[in-house]
Amino acid sequence: MELDLFLIVFNFIFFLYPTAAHPSTVARTLPADLSAPDFPVSIANVTADGINVFYRYAGDENGPPFLLLHGVPSSSHQYRNIIPLLAKAGFRVIAPDMPGFGFTQVPASRNFTYSFANLATTMLAFIDVLEIEKFAGVYVFDYGAPTAFRIALQRPDLWASIVSQNGNAYVAGLGPAWSLVQEYWATGSKAARTACLQVLSFQSTMEQYTNGSAHPWLIQPEGYWLDQSLMDRPGNMDIQLDLYYDYRNNVAMYPQFQEYFRTSNVPVLALWGQNDQFFIPAGAEAYAADVKTFELHWFDAGHYALDTNEIAMASYIDEFIKSHT
Repeated sequence: MELDLFLIVFNFIFFLYPTAAHPSTVARTLPADLSAPDFPVSIANVTADGINVFYRYAGDENGPPFLLLHGVPSSSHQYRNIIPLLAKAGFRVIAPDMPGFGFTQVPASRNFTYSFANLATTMLAFIDVLEIEKFAGVYVFDYGAPTAFRIALQRPDLWASIVSQNGNAYVAGLGPAWSLVQEYWATGSKAARTACLQVLSFQSTMEQYTNGSAHPWLIQPEGYWLDQSLMDRPGNMDIQLDLYYDYRNNVAMYPQFQEYFRTSNVPVLALWGQNDQFFIPAGAEAYAADVKTFELHWFDAGHYALDTNEIAMASYIDEFIKSHT
């Protein structure tokens, strides 16, 4: 009887003063420096070239614009950690997803042909929608490099500087990981096209992030899982294979890109994962022959050298651009 009376009284108090019984339910606030980062990364969509382009952005809208162009099979997501660092340095940072990647949506009615010429056209249309006439710099990685360099041939003064993180423009820079794709270029056969699917497998995507890294245990898996899940969407594998085959046209344009480096005098900062099997160190060193103001820093990393090296790279970028533009 006494126990029953105790429980009745306890339950009455519990329901009358729930937060007293459960202190963890009391509203709490985080310290200001934790509850809101200095430069949160926002997302938006705009229509450009008939395509719904998804992009991330951060920083002062009046700051010098800085564009980040991703590679394959990634998206602007690969820049999620460096965007707030560059924003803190004073840049207006913008990172779009190119057609066929990330969260950019291409309507079926657009009848879009996936080629690097068209990627460049869409990205230039995106820039025009944002009404930006000149960028303090463009960060190019992998596919971002030929896309940005094609844009430069049309608008030579658009980039005040170039940051190339394993973004190639030289035949010497093509590494052994291109062997299957190069066979596809040579034959154009269905068998060679199918063989390239090996490069688009989950194992390959994961290894692009982890192989060659000095500390792969620090690389978070979300990046390569997201890349693969988006790449595995219906129809997307054919998009990637089309771009693999079209990449041979970028190689044919390498001499034009190199002429642009010579005639524009654009400063180039190369931040290179020295263990990359797609774009090997010779591709980084080759810039020196054509670029008047050139700086090169090696990282003990592979293809996705940015992962775990964001702070160092942001520091190099900030110092280089503010010294040379």
